[in-house]
Amino acid sequence: MSLPGPDERAELVAIAERAARAAGELVHRGRPERLEVTATKVSATDVVTAMDTASEELLTELLLRARPHDGVLGEEGGATVGTSGVTWVVDPIDGTVNYLYGLPGYAISVAAVVPGGAPGDEPDPATWTAVAGCVHEPVSGRTWTASLGGGARLDGAPLGGPADVPLAEALVGTGFGYTPQRRAAQARVLSQVLPRVRDIRRAGVASLDLCAVGSGWLDAYYERGLKPWDHAAGALVAAEAGAVVRGLSPQEPASERFCLAAAPGLAAALGELVAGLDPLREEAP
Repeated sequence: MSLPGPDERAELVAIAERAARAAGELVHRGRPERLEVTATKVSATDVVTAMDTASEELLTELLLRARPHDGVLGEEGGATVGTSGVTWVVDPIDGTVNYLYGLPGYAISVAAVVPGGAPGDEPDPATWTAVAGCVHEPVSGRTWTASLGGGARLDGAPLGGPADVPLAEALVGTGFGYTPQRRAAQARVLSQVLPRVRDIRRAGVASLDLCAVGSGWLDAYYERGLKPWDHAAGALVAAEAGAVVRGLSPQEPASERFCLAAAPGLAAALGELVAGLDPLREEAP
């Protein structure tokens, strides 16, 4: 399937930003004093609130109003297939646990991708091409945008990208899954990574971590278990800012199996370190 041209990509970025800002206003201004968990997913710690659902409904409405023939893949609502060749991948609140606790670090993530699989297949990060994206942080108002081949920006200013520092000087972001077995495995890996780097940060928001790499606020980021909506827009921001965004091996695309983002030399060094720690092996809690 052919990719949208530069003008259409710019239009997609503008649509993504308008939708993300509107959803951000909804969840930020509309957050009740007492926010209740309405559902859980893979474990009791993987929560959904009514605002997640309301945000995704608003995003879907706005995106399809602007482009009624597109598809949508959402965290809460699943996938709907369009006919235009473009699918929107949306995370209505990335960092729901932060949002639940009243912490300011959460984001709205909206990306436009061109699926690479067979017609009717659910979009897959292994085969799609992300062409436009926006990550909006409602509390701070900061907004990252990117288009394929058009660079990445924070509040309209071009991003300089991450520094290619030695592994020992790298500030590295990561995250943890929701099951005890996954967390035990990630803790095992982290215990071996931490002595080899400058320090570790854990924000709990994958999209913002990837944007932080693109902004040079983190030198690198890695995590296992990201869903497509967790990284679709943020990975494009990081890549368009100059980072390598990949899977566990240099040839693999970022996916639920593994995601790593850093400048080229650091990506190679950190990737080699993590791959040697058998990060896909589950552990007893």
